[in-house]
Amino acid sequence: MSVDEKRRGRERTGPVVREEQVLEKIEAFRRRRPRLLEDVVTMAHGAGGKASAALVDAVFLEAFRNKELERRCDGAVLPLPSGESLAFSTDSFVVHPLRFPGGSIGHLAIHGTVNDLAVMGARPAWISAAFVIEEGFPIEQLRAIAADMAEAAKAADVEVVTGDTKVVSAGAADGLYITTAGVGLIPPGRELSGDRVRPGDRVLLSGTMGDHGAAVMLARGDLGIEGEIKSDTAPVNGLVEALLTAAPSTRWLRDPTRGGVGTVCNELAMETGLGVVLDEASLPVSPQVNGVCELLGIDPIYVANEGKVLAVVAPEETDAALAAMREHPLGRDAVVIGEITDRLSATVAVRTAFGGTRIVDMLVGDPLPRIC
Repeated sequence: MSVDEKRRGRERTGPVVREEQVLEKIEAFRRRRPRLLEDVVTMAHGAGGKASAALVDAVFLEAFRNKELERRCDGAVLPLPSGESLAFSTDSFVVHPLRFPGGSIGHLAIHGTVNDLAVMGARPAWISAAFVIEEGFPIEQLRAIAADMAEAAKAADVEVVTGDTKVVSAGAADGLYITTAGVGLIPPGRELSGDRVRPGDRVLLSGTMGDHGAAVMLARGDLGIEGEIKSDTAPVNGLVEALLTAAPSTRWLRDPTRGGVGTVCNELAMETGLGVVLDEASLPVSPQVNGVCELLGIDPIYVANEGKVLAVVAPEETDAALAAMREHPLGRDAVVIGEITDRLSATVAVRTAFGGTRIVDMLVGDPLPRIC
């Protein structure tokens, strides 16, 4: 073969090699965790999307790196000598306003931790509560919020067994911040993990998207919008137990809070390396929430809930899972919203009503700050 023939051969094959390299780079980019580029913390770092993931990875995971943190779950799973496992989770609540249609910061403080434990497969049992209270905060309001917490704990069948109180000077805490931590027991043999998710599995959602985020935004009164939207804040541990009894092969669970269903599905895709394909026509949104989101220019798929469950179940258990969820008061509107596929890698896509598809990326920025 002459030199010219070799050169022409390289020219013919060169573009193919370069295209493969480009595809590999695109794939690597999709799998890459977000990087922390800012020099200071911004509100976006609390939104539960890309900026939050970058902050956690670059600062906290880097400082405290261990096996449990590497899982990036809602809490830690710690084995016990009895064969059971202990689930341990913590969360802080800075919602503004402190009271909104459907609940208060007190309800959120209990529900948030109970729900994080429940979607880990645990049966929540004990809660700790720490309060940062601003000087001048009315005692009657504090008493009312404590009563809300007691009410929520009773409904979730958990006890607040320890806590702490700090008071800061006026203007330093926006009234009241609450941090709760909780523990619960995971029965032997119960395992929920992205490692168990398989192509063909179905994605279920227990009800409508965005109720909590929309309710809090309207309660602030800054938008000049009136509407009858209540937060869905509620303890989902009973719903989860009903689901796991009916569908014991359930693969994976999450509660779609900050960043909504879209962000949680992206976390699922990154954890498994598989694709999540959602059906736009099946995504449940109330007309009121949809109207608020249209006015604000926000996709409801990114708006938070505080009383919903996102589940990945085996195809053969889908009907049983749906039936069990719909029999529970918190799962009456449960629906299959999508499926897992190996035709996409670590990507979330939505099939539109027009027959096309669109990519749903992780939330960028903070469209709804201070909602939990």
